Amino acid sequence: MPAKKNKKGPTKGSGGKNRRSLEGKKTTLPKEERHWYSGKQKSRAAKSSSAGRAGAPGPQGRPDGGDAPRQAPGGELLIGRNPVVEALRAGMPAVRLFVANSLDPDARVNEATRLAGDAGLEIHEVTRAELDRRCDSNGLPGAAHQGLAMQVRPYRYADPEDLVERARAAGQAPLIVALDGVTDPHNLGAIARSAAAFGAHGLLVPERRAAGVTMAAWKTSAGTLAKLPVAQAVNLTRALEGYKRDGLFAVGLDAEGDVRLDAITLAEDPLVVVVGSEGKGLSRLVREACDTVAGIPITGAESLNASVAAGVALYEVARRRSPVQ
Repeated sequence: MPAKKNKKGPTKGSGGKNRRSLEGKKTTLPKEERHWYSGKQKSRAAKSSSAGRAGAPGPQGRPDGGDAPRQAPGGELLIGRNPVVEALRAGMPAVRLFVANSLDPDARVNEATRLAGDAGLEIHEVTRAELDRRCDSNGLPGAAHQGLAMQVRPYRYADPEDLVERARAAGQAPLIVALDGVTDPHNLGAIARSAAAFGAHGLLVPERRAAGVTMAAWKTSAGTLAKLPVAQAVNLTRALEGYKRDGLFAVGLDAEGDVRLDAITLAEDPLVVVVGSEGKGLSRLVREACDTVAGIPITGAESLNASVAAGVALYEVARRRSPVQ
């Protein structure tokens, strides 16, 4: 009987066909190129030391004193390299930055980690699978995070009176933009950009049945919402009445306005510009609370997008308020 041939394959202990998997991914940044690496190691060592030998809970609530991140209640996830960098530049209040551990070198990733470190954010290197899981749990299934995500704090709304005080502290006539039934967060973000560009002192939104400051609004505002306050009102009509008692006038925008926008006489006074929803316009009670309702004369279209209408109206107000050149 012929001798049994040995099977071909790697010899025991050589690593064999699994050697390549042991080498790691080629695109993983070496620790020398990760400027936050040394600080992270010192922090980890300090946490391990403070945990003690008895296994007391560490800073993150784990018995071993490890640094696995915890999800902050109510926080949202901002994803993508450009949005994260823009948010960090604008000073968006955030908790921690997640960086995939198999990224190609990229200037935006380096800037994001540098800005996050300067702001005192926690920086966590995670796998792409972990980032995918976090996107799924934040209602972003299949989102293109590009290996970068930032967990932000829940937005803190101002009080409606704070917007008036902000204007008076600057020695200016208040200019506030109120949104009535605007439900698209992209419109909110775009209106915020126009409001900041034309000197408004803040936005006022209702608590219910309206867009709030979400990640979509943050991204559309291109960082403006980090500087322009947004106040929230339980009842928009009552908030407008309160502004009027404080000496402000309310001008609503509606296609069926009583006067043309360029004919309003209140632009230089303390003012609230009220923008209605695209479909329904101003609600009945809000319209009745306005001192006047202005329409924007247009041709070739049935109506303007809410953010476009707001931009046109704010430009007209700014033009009236600016000194003659």
